[in-house]
Amino acid sequence: MNWLQKYRSEVISVIAIGAFMTVLAPYDTDRLPIWLRYIYWTGLMAVGWGSAAVIQPIIARWAPDIPVWAYLLCLSLSVSVPVTIGVLLVQSAWGPGFPLQAIPVVFGFVWVISIGVSVIGWLTSRHGEQQDKETDAAVASPALLDQLPPGLRSSPILALESEDHYLRVHCEAGDALILMRLRDAIAALPDAAGEQTHRSWWVAKDAVLKVERGQGRAQLTLKNSITAPVSRTFAPRLRDAGWY
Repeated sequence: MNWLQKYRSEVISVIAIGAFMTVLAPYDTDRLPIWLRYIYWTGLMAVGWGSAAVIQPIIARWAPDIPVWAYLLCLSLSVSVPVTIGVLLVQSAWGPGFPLQAIPVVFGFVWVISIGVSVIGWLTSRHGEQQDKETDAAVASPALLDQLPPGLRSSPILALESEDHYLRVHCEAGDALILMRLRDAIAALPDAAGEQTHRSWWVAKDAVLKVERGQGRAQLTLKNSITAPVSRTFAPRLRDAGWY
């Protein structure tokens, strides 16, 4: 049941929105028995969620800097296609299907709902990310933080840069050089906080402002305007994680 723990908030959202749509009963679904209406709407919400789970990484990979409104527009339009197909298939199974000229209208109805669900999902995701950041900061190991100057200990860590036997810790409030190995410093940070991008670099995921590619390699521009290299060794893992 690990998948249920991982996607608990999404499953709860599908169940809750399905129940809400069952009570609201838009688009003449009030003619259905309530149990069938719940299955109908929850099923459509599940199709939409599954489609979004496939589409979101694609958007993140090919348009990492897309504005929020454009992201929600692309997501809602993309999700509306499989959901509309589901509506048409269910309608055909129940009785006479929609005439061809009605399909754009059905798509429009589905899109309106998809916009609302996409906005709710985005707000829920932002809230979850904020909670994760707070949790990550709370469980960060003192093995690294205690070596920083007092003025940097409460400042978010943006990147770690290995310099011979030393380690430069880049924080939002500045940087400091400490005596520590990169692998030990990475072990002192939460796994979800970032990724190693190079044999000499670790970068916090929320510190990346821009990804640039050149001569077959990528480099990351961070909030403090420094650039971190991405080596070919670590590039596939970063792509799979949706960094670019």
